Amino acid sequence: MTEPLRLAVVGHTNTGKTSLLRTLTRDPHFGEVADRPSTTRHVEGAALQVDGSPLVALYDTPGLESAGHLLDYLEHLQLHHGRRDGPDQIDRLLASPAAAGDYEQEAKVLRQLRQSDAALYVIDAREAVLGKYRDELEILNLCGKPLLPVLNFVAQPAHRAADWRQALSRLGLHVVVEFDSVAPALDGEQQLYDRLAILLESRAELLARLADDRREQRQLRHATALTLVANLLVDVAALRRGAPRERVDAVAAELRAQVRRHEAAAIAELLALYGFDPDTVERTDLPASAPRLDLDLFHPEVVKEMGMQLGVGVASGAAAGAAVDLFTGGLSLGIGTVVGATVGGLWQTAESFGQRLLGRVRGWQEITLDDTVLGVLALRLRRLLQALEERGHAAQRRVRLEAGDALEATLRKGRLPDALREARGKPHWSRLDSGFEDSRRRQALIAQLAAELDDVPEPATPLIPGEPPA
Repeated sequence: MTEPLRLAVVGHTNTGKTSLLRTLTRDPHFGEVADRPSTTRHVEGAALQVDGSPLVALYDTPGLESAGHLLDYLEHLQLHHGRRDGPDQIDRLLASPAAAGDYEQEAKVLRQLRQSDAALYVIDAREAVLGKYRDELEILNLCGKPLLPVLNFVAQPAHRAADWRQALSRLGLHVVVEFDSVAPALDGEQQLYDRLAILLESRAELLARLADDRREQRQLRHATALTLVANLLVDVAALRRGAPRERVDAVAAELRAQVRRHEAAAIAELLALYGFDPDTVERTDLPASAPRLDLDLFHPEVVKEMGMQLGVGVASGAAAGAAVDLFTGGLSLGIGTVVGATVGGLWQTAESFGQRLLGRVRGWQEITLDDTVLGVLALRLRRLLQALEERGHAAQRRVRLEAGDALEATLRKGRLPDALREARGKPHWSRLDSGFEDSRRRQALIAQLAAELDDVPEPATPLIPGEPPA
């Protein structure tokens, strides 16, 4: 078994040390995060595991507050009790009464660093480079352990990362990494472990293994999330409800409510997948819309499927894509044959098809979700996915799910993806339907749709009706 790499997370009070650990461990509940000094009073540990084995042990330490006074005290010890090298100076301090008195918090930090292989020195890059930070670095360097400065909060526009890099270089710290614990870059962890490997050459293989695992996990989450969204879109595109004309509005409202619940369940799955709490997202409703009456009862894909099932007579010709609109002149020869076959004894084979026809004859309307609302659903779930991938587990603000009305205003008429157009004609493809049936074709189109969702960047030409190109 490889001994875990021990990393002390150190720095001035309130620079985001606990926030960094939350994001690295993907645990929004690790430690306590607050906008006040000295939130962390004791050393807390966490492990980064690969295949069940801990590769890195992280130790959150209290914030340094009295570095200037401690530096004076160390110089006093040197003057009156003999000169020692850096690590011996720290060990002498830790053995003194001052370690349990005036410098108790600093002693906790230094003791942990002396027991660790290296340290991440967390810096709030929004702060000016002050003398107290130089004093801290001088003391930490006495421990004789490699230090990797981590510039936190660099996603904020007013950061001073360039000033910090220059100051750190003057102190001999040339290996630095930028890692925002609230909004980390997608390759932020990779960069952090790469920089550590420069300082810890003997542990480079371990760090590379950890970085590879984190990258694979990120890619798997991304692919799983896209498939989840594509599944939901197919469910909703295929969903239809029948209603007599006098109940169209009421049934349409029930359908919209069902879609909202389905979306909420998908959002909960996405949050669990990315390791965030259920209250991370502030929900907004989908836009209200007039009922979409599906006039194309015999969708080409439905007819094609019927032709494959029946496999006889002119119905086979339906497989080529023949269709009928009952409101524009009656039945075509091909569909008439299918209907005749249905009535004549193949009702069991074509049960759902026959029931839809019978419902139309009795004056029922078929209601589906409007294309624009489907577009809103796709756009905002895709943007939510992007927000979760760019969000650190130390973030405190809730993600606002874009309002339907706001997104609807950006939509323009356009063509639905082929997968959703095909799903329109197959109500049994919806998991919201009591007659749900999965199939290889459905799964293939979900994979195709997930790939399309992944390939189309925002705000370029969208997959479905959406924002015009920049």
